[in-house]
Amino acid sequence: MTLPALTYSDDQAAAHDKVAELLRGAGVDLEGGILRPPKDGKTPIMAITGKAGSGKTLLLAELCKALQDAGVEVVSGDYESRRSKDRRTLAVLAPTNKAASVLRMRGVPATTIHRILYTPVYDPEYERIAEWLMGNDERPEIADLTDEALARAQLSYETHKSIPAALAAAGLRGSDFITGWKRREDPLDIGFVDEASMLDERQMEDLREIFPTLLLFGDPAQLAPVNQSGKMVFDTLAPEQVLTLKRIHRQDADNPILDLAHALADPQMDFWAFERMVEDLAQRDDRIVWGQRVESDLVARSPVLVWRNATRIRLIQAFRAVYDAPQDSLLEGEPLICDGLELPLKHRKKRLDLEARGLIKGAQVVYLGPGRKPGFSRLHVMGALDPQVSAASIVKIEKPGEEEPFIPFAARMGATFLHGAAVTIHKAQGSQWDAVQVFAPDLEVAARMGRMEAGQPLWKRLAYVAITRAATRLHWVVRARLSKPSAPLRIDDLKAAPAAPLELEAQADA
Repeated sequence: MTLPALTYSDDQAAAHDKVAELLRGAGVDLEGGILRPPKDGKTPIMAITGKAGSGKTLLLAELCKALQDAGVEVVSGDYESRRSKDRRTLAVLAPTNKAASVLRMRGVPATTIHRILYTPVYDPEYERIAEWLMGNDERPEIADLTDEALARAQLSYETHKSIPAALAAAGLRGSDFITGWKRREDPLDIGFVDEASMLDERQMEDLREIFPTLLLFGDPAQLAPVNQSGKMVFDTLAPEQVLTLKRIHRQDADNPILDLAHALADPQMDFWAFERMVEDLAQRDDRIVWGQRVESDLVARSPVLVWRNATRIRLIQAFRAVYDAPQDSLLEGEPLICDGLELPLKHRKKRLDLEARGLIKGAQVVYLGPGRKPGFSRLHVMGALDPQVSAASIVKIEKPGEEEPFIPFAARMGATFLHGAAVTIHKAQGSQWDAVQVFAPDLEVAARMGRMEAGQPLWKRLAYVAITRAATRLHWVVRARLSKPSAPLRIDDLKAAPAAPLELEAQADA
């Protein structure tokens, strides 16, 4: 069959052909550009697995492009047209906003699983603008919007392909055009899921209900979801449903971060030999840093990755101390991690509002300052398309040796947050940062304990996940020290947002 213009490796080409065969059976002929109605029956599922650097994301991106070229429409979590019920559609998903943003930065129109499960309900007046922007309707006349505002919306949509971003460019807030959220009732069509190693059984069941055709992309060397006995969802598939990419692709210049990650596969490699390899590479390549201390300047945007919870708490306290953070409040620019929502069942709509904006467990957030009401915070959700939100917040700052966390301020209910200066390696899965600091003494403890997970030394799985979170530079921190910051915490680099904030203060009140 005709492959994309780029040159695939043999295993990528074989995987492409297998996926094309699966899609052809589902009524989508990539080679001929022929689309047929989807077939009823059992959900076809296939998994593409491979370690970091094996080309999974490249294959996903090229398959996505091929489907679009064949006439398949990409469905996002922002807006879904009611037109053309018989059209063929594709949704590219990731478990978290951060993971979805990694794909978007590579040109793949990805959204989160939650934004597909729960869809926005648009005001009919502004729905007309959305249909026009998508080419389904004539240019509307809206009493409150000038021609210049509509032109800004059109330019924004052509650039970002986001309906909320386009309406924000016209001067509208999310609360103007989104009236609520609802659980998806109708199934979609084709689903691609990246970072599938993070999926739990419940998420998998939801996806199988929605997508007649499902393709999973995942790394079997990562850590399995908690409470799943070391198994990942693609471990339950039949062997013929799983395709493994084994060749490791390099950039034009060798990637020392990938060299380290794949050296862990050597059964003779112990922790101390691995550290010697890290130190040796650091002397020859500035993309590897042998760190004598944690660099506080990096922590505000990319957390230190640790294994032990006690280490995480100590690093958080050290971070706050070095920035002279007050005990009873947060500084603008402090990083937070969403730890879930504390809302009763009767406030289901408020929960959907918050979750749809990216405030789901594990989301990385930067504190921008207090909201207009007591207990509210202005927040920047990292990786979200429309990242700035005001929400009722409960912030918990844990202290060494104390069972109960210190709460500098809190709403009666809302989104709960832990401090984000350091996170466990488990919670870092699916995320990627330009520079990553890994706290090596924690991994040495795991190595000395001899703990195993799914037949592999736990320290190796931890090290593999931590290392592959780094896009360009890896800091291997060998001492429990923290450098002094070169400047105060900042938020000015987060001011610019592709869409206006959806104000949730009114909805989040009891």
